[in-house]
Amino acid sequence: MFTGIIEEIGTVTAVTPSGDGVRLTVQAETAVSDAGHGDSIAISGVCLTVIEQGADWFTADVMRETLERATTGALAAGSTVNVERAMSPHGRLGGHIVQGHVDGTGRVLEVRPGAQWQVVRVSLPAELAPLVVEKGSITVDGVSLTVSAVSPADAGSHWFEISLIPETLTATTLGGRVVGDAVNLETDILARHVQRLHAFAPAPTPIEGGSR
Repeated sequence: MFTGIIEEIGTVTAVTPSGDGVRLTVQAETAVSDAGHGDSIAISGVCLTVIEQGADWFTADVMRETLERATTGALAAGSTVNVERAMSPHGRLGGHIVQGHVDGTGRVLEVRPGAQWQVVRVSLPAELAPLVVEKGSITVDGVSLTVSAVSPADAGSHWFEISLIPETLTATTLGGRVVGDAVNLETDILARHVQRLHAFAPAPTPIEGGSR
């Protein structure tokens, strides 16, 4: 489990084909400082497992499902990524509960600079739109953020907005995002559970003799 509080910006140093997936090598000194074989590290919101490591790098396998669902398939040597180690049992939940299981991707639609911050509008796949609410939590490229605005339920195309403070702009890759960039999205796990439970809810029993 993660919290969406990014610890460092890492750099992809190699992407090697491996079966129907790839083997990804990332330079991330903080992440590997106490990592071991089999540990989980989130790369721009995608939970990966350490299989090899060195003094300032680690390697992980990325399966086809992840390449198709997340932006990981577009990574190349030199790409920068957000890095977070799995939360320790005694750690603080500074962001929100993040699993590292990307639901899909969105694209940056608009960037509105402020005096010290930016408001970013991101497209939202229709199937994820019911799971995103104003003032709720969402994970964008692994960063825990609060939704500042959201499109109406009856909108023809869906979007949400996030407001990025100076710390987020400098400590994560989001500060460099421009219109057209794709980003990984993970919705709130609680919202996903509620949606699934609702799908299994029995239909209301009709009142015999009609309504009264």
